[in-house]
Amino acid sequence: MSILQCCHLGRCIFSRILFGIQISLFIGLSVVLFSALIGTILGAAAGYYGGFLDEAVMRVVDAFLSFPSIFLALAVIGFLGSGLANIMLSLILVEWTGYARLVRSGVLSLQGKEFLEAARSLGASDLYIMSRHILPNVLPSVLVMATLGVGYAILGAASLSFLGLGVQPPTPEWGSMMNDARPFLRSHPMMMIFPGIAITVTVLAFHLLGDGIRDMLDSRFEAKTQL
Repeated sequence: MSILQCCHLGRCIFSRILFGIQISLFIGLSVVLFSALIGTILGAAAGYYGGFLDEAVMRVVDAFLSFPSIFLALAVIGFLGSGLANIMLSLILVEWTGYARLVRSGVLSLQGKEFLEAARSLGASDLYIMSRHILPNVLPSVLVMATLGVGYAILGAASLSFLGLGVQPPTPEWGSMMNDARPFLRSHPMMMIFPGIAITVTVLAFHLLGDGIRDMLDSRFEAKTQL
């Protein structure tokens, strides 16, 4: 039997890890896409209009942040049940708050700037100002956070699947593979080690990508200020 051949049900660990890349990337990218979209819209509206809308959105954000993210995700999964769609929904409900706070702070820092006042004096609508002047200035920060968020989403999905609440067998997901390998940890540790290495390498890769994008954007900003 090959070192990558699982003794449990005769499944090839290497093939399942490769197929699990699709599941993990689909979860990570989908969660980040919808979380960033929801958080950007709500955060931009709250920061731009202020008043009651700002208070309402921020109090909802504070309510979500008052619970540890893993407990909130577990509560959603416990209410909706396990499965791929439910695990994505639970992670979206956890992750959108960070984007909302980030975008709101960016919009507030732009309030009162000369280019915004000039656009208002020319009769530009709120939608035009937000889409053409505000969002282009906050999207670089959202891009960096989204790149880092893919790794966190993959790790969160793997954690829930490891607890048996995420992607269900026979779908090969890294967390569920580690959960299936627990009874064989002493006799065949590679069954748990290899999915763990896949999770570690993937999360680390997205973190390094996010750091690289942040450094690139910071260097461009410094170059513009020097000019």
